[in-house]
Amino acid sequence: MIEIECLWECDDGLGESPIWVEEEHALYWSDHVGPAIDLGNGRRPSIRRFDVGTKETASWEMPEQVGSFAFRSKGGIIAGTNSGFVGIDLDERHYERLVDVEIGRHHLRLNDGKIDRRGRYWCGTMDSRLKNKSGRLYRLDPDRSCRAVVDDFQFICSNGIAFSPDDKRMYFGDTKGGMIYVFDFDLDDGELSNRHEFHSLKDRERAIVDGATVDTDGCYWFALNLGGKIIRLDPKGRVDREITMPIPSPTCVTFGGDDHRTLYVTSQQAFVTDEELARHPRPGSLFAIHGLGVQGLPEPRFAG
Repeated sequence: MIEIECLWECDDGLGESPIWVEEEHALYWSDHVGPAIDLGNGRRPSIRRFDVGTKETASWEMPEQVGSFAFRSKGGIIAGTNSGFVGIDLDERHYERLVDVEIGRHHLRLNDGKIDRRGRYWCGTMDSRLKNKSGRLYRLDPDRSCRAVVDDFQFICSNGIAFSPDDKRMYFGDTKGGMIYVFDFDLDDGELSNRHEFHSLKDRERAIVDGATVDTDGCYWFALNLGGKIIRLDPKGRVDREITMPIPSPTCVTFGGDDHRTLYVTSQQAFVTDEELARHPRPGSLFAIHGLGVQGLPEPRFAG
């Protein structure tokens, strides 16, 4: 039997990009509030940490929205932000701009992203106004070279990026388009091809695909934001499991804990209606789902 545990009522405006750090037995993620999301509480975007053993919490304010981030093999963090890719040292509170992809002037910012098992950072952009189909997918290599990929593919908001355990597929969620795609992925060359539809959400009313991960069985897990569920799809794109959350707005998932058997879930307060808030008073909290009977994979580190 599964158990859903609320770990921290942290009131995230928009929790994203959870990452389990094994050596610390702790979870990190970003609270993606900021100028584009005014909750009236005066809080700034931040990176957060929750120690599963001690229950200790920490937050570091950021100068701009952090759409996604990952740890680096040489230490520190790399993040996709409003202005481009940046390096972050939490201990020293140092913020370094690494690669400007010249997106800010077009109402675009970096959003969801993941590291492949060669240490490359794949990150998509989104239109901050959620109007124009102008988003692109970028690949940042360890030498800091960066390029847009898949020239014939644009979208409003990128989400749900994940790589299959055999490194032959990359999944991508087109949030506003209501579609999850899958690409053939060449790990050695870092190339994508043969994009095709994997799973449609167009019959789910206002619910949208958000952050995602995979398990060792090759199944794809994603947060059904504004639909209040976590969904598992089998390798053919069929719904295998649906887990109803105690909130309407789960945002992203990752495996961690002992042997990566716990699924951690971030969530958001943004875009939750007053009626939903009355029924579900803990949006923006951090959750753990126990007893799933599946195992996840550790997230790779950026090689640069």
